[in-house]
Amino acid sequence: MRTIVVLNAKGGCGKSTISTNLASYYAFEEEKKVVLADYDPQGSSLAWLAARDEQWPAVEGIAAFKEPLRHGKDTDILIIDAPARVHGKELTELVRRADTIIFPVLPSPIDMRAATDYMQELQAVGKVQRNQVKIGIVANRVRENTIIFAELYEFLRKIKIPYVATLRDTQNYIRAEEYGIGIFEMPPSQVYQDLESWEPLIKWLRSKRSMPDK
Repeated sequence: MRTIVVLNAKGGCGKSTISTNLASYYAFEEEKKVVLADYDPQGSSLAWLAARDEQWPAVEGIAAFKEPLRHGKDTDILIIDAPARVHGKELTELVRRADTIIFPVLPSPIDMRAATDYMQELQAVGKVQRNQVKIGIVANRVRENTIIFAELYEFLRKIKIPYVATLRDTQNYIRAEEYGIGIFEMPPSQVYQDLESWEPLIKWLRSKRSMPDK
């Protein structure tokens, strides 16, 4: 089983959107047994699952913010949608579970400053220091050819953590969320730009670079 944690202490950076689309990808494209654990009391990922029709591949949901995280032994992929403001022991516990961490950052000065501080805290966790978990940064909700994206791009390039993908700002994620699906389950003609933006992230997740050292 592989565990992917979508993590950033700052709220509103798109953790649930990335988590649900990852669940969609693994269930629909790779036909994996997927469990989506929602640690956020707001329950955004669980709301997505509640809207998901039976015609789509099943994704099991766990309200991990109020019940133990238990899943079947046949689980292929566990995706954890982490809550905001995770620090200290709670952060260490989430990292302990992880093979791979996806760290979304928005193109704004506030988010970049918050990301800098949180990455320092994250890198101080023992499992990260021992290289037993791999971290990839995703620039999220980006409008390219803007000054703020250029600033975010330069900011992420200077960080020692791999910058693996840029996901654009689009209404397609809102449409997908409404129906409990991911962009991978939408007509390709509607979402071809978004599928292209996900390709580097998917390629990274498939590679050994995203898996911890044994």
